[in-house]
Amino acid sequence: MADQPADTHQDIRYEPDERPPLALTIGLGFQYAVLVVAGVVLTPVMMIKIAGGSEAYLSWAVFAALVVSGVTSVMQAVRVGHVGAGYLLLMGSSGAFIAVCVSALEQGGPGLMASLIVIAALFQFVLATKLSWFRRIFTPTVAGTVLMLIPVTIGPLVLGKLTDVPEGVSSAAAPVTAGVTLVISVAMSLTNSGAWRLWAPIIGIGAGSAIGGLVFGIYDTTRILEADWVGLPAIAWPGFDLSFGPAFWALLPAFVLVTLIGALDTIGDSIAIQRASWRRPRAIDFRAIQGALTADGLGNLLSGFAGTVPNTTYAASISVAEITRVAARFVGVCVGVIFVVLAFLPKCVAAVVAIPSQVVAAYFMLMMAIFFVMGMRILFQEGLDYRKGIIVGLAFWIGSAFQLGWIFPEYFQGPWSKLLGNGMTVGGFTVIFLTLFVDLTGPRRQRLKTALSVDAYPQIDAFLSGFAAHRGWNEEMIDRLRAVGEETLLTLIQQKERGTAHDGRRLLLTAHGDSTAADLEFIAAADEANIEDQIALLSQQAADTPVEKELSLRLLRHYASSVRHQQFHDTDVVTVRVESAVS
Repeated sequence: MADQPADTHQDIRYEPDERPPLALTIGLGFQYAVLVVAGVVLTPVMMIKIAGGSEAYLSWAVFAALVVSGVTSVMQAVRVGHVGAGYLLLMGSSGAFIAVCVSALEQGGPGLMASLIVIAALFQFVLATKLSWFRRIFTPTVAGTVLMLIPVTIGPLVLGKLTDVPEGVSSAAAPVTAGVTLVISVAMSLTNSGAWRLWAPIIGIGAGSAIGGLVFGIYDTTRILEADWVGLPAIAWPGFDLSFGPAFWALLPAFVLVTLIGALDTIGDSIAIQRASWRRPRAIDFRAIQGALTADGLGNLLSGFAGTVPNTTYAASISVAEITRVAARFVGVCVGVIFVVLAFLPKCVAAVVAIPSQVVAAYFMLMMAIFFVMGMRILFQEGLDYRKGIIVGLAFWIGSAFQLGWIFPEYFQGPWSKLLGNGMTVGGFTVIFLTLFVDLTGPRRQRLKTALSVDAYPQIDAFLSGFAAHRGWNEEMIDRLRAVGEETLLTLIQQKERGTAHDGRRLLLTAHGDSTAADLEFIAAADEANIEDQIALLSQQAADTPVEKELSLRLLRHYASSVRHQQFHDTDVVTVRVESAVS
């Protein structure tokens, strides 16, 4: 792997639609697989060892995780209909589910966990299908807070495995192997960049396992020797627990919340891989994001049916694409096939499963630190004003306090203890409630519903004029708003006229703002073109582009301070911000 970053998008060697030579495709496929296979295998291993599951179930869960991750990685790359992103976006076991899955295993066994995963996956299909409905609920503020709470929830479970050593083994085995793993992984991550940083966790795991095996004898070589080279594990499918008892209802909110927050992580990965995959920068295609969400949801559904931990997109595939400058989807197909083949090679899988618990715990300590920082990054990128700061701080500490039993635990016994004992559930619903409260109690949005046609212009013009007059803005600002309304309407109509699939579409216009700026949101049916693409590439328009269309886009860019076009399968959302010329 070349140890250098991709300087610009123009350095991309192979875009998603291009096919690299077969040797390069296979070579990169193995490279990707080695980088992420530890996460795919060790997540169910950690989950089942914490919960005290059987060896037969552990082998089955690892086998199922590899197969599901392989199948969904291929689906993400190929994109069949509305399923899949159409990009090199790898899938693997999700560490965010460890805490809730352990609770399910302890309270009802694998059957209860499988039922909860399947039901929660259905919510992700709704999110993927109607993503535009949830834009005001699952905000970056919600996602960032829940991601920061994941380490709080998982921490006690993971750290408990640091001292889990066999009888008769030196007391130094646990701190030394865990310390070596963590020190090497962190040191390499902090002192290197590019490819070496990606390999840091793998090298740390290898070093910790070597110390554990050679010095303390806690690397389980017997498991490897006894495993077959080729074969299937013993069938240990757990089935489903359909009793729907108190434990099911107490844990279901946590499973749904983690599933939907994981979906927001998939959205972020989908955006990042699109930005890293093209030579010429282009606006984000939200239909590809919906495809990624659908494939992710299908992966969770398959995981539930198979009785293993749910999966998610892996950001490592984005980093490797940026370093190698190869974003061809055929590489993703190759990785998926390798995962499936690996599932039928028990000896290779056993080499990963045999890694000492202390090494695995140290690996997950690093992963949890990344989760926490990822949450903070999302929050700071979104911007933390006074209100958001209070919401995030309060939700985080309430979630942490309930997780650690600090808030009147004597009053929350029985079923309530299962529901309120999960920090992600309590903190997540706290941040959602407070976010909705601020949205509902803030300045009300003015709304106009009309047909998407030229005949609607007088209504839109009157609506925007009245909105501006109510705000007390001057004539210049009123004229700017009216011009933006006209040009955005014309642009959406021109998109509609390219086909007849969306005849009779409706337009919803919402307006709100402060003393110096207005935010307008035009919501209509989706179409193939993207306004952001067209504005960004005006200087490269083809000679046969209609003059009226280009003029409309130029005027929109002139009057608006920002234009954002989100494309969904069922909806176009054009957000325009208009700032006053006089502050």
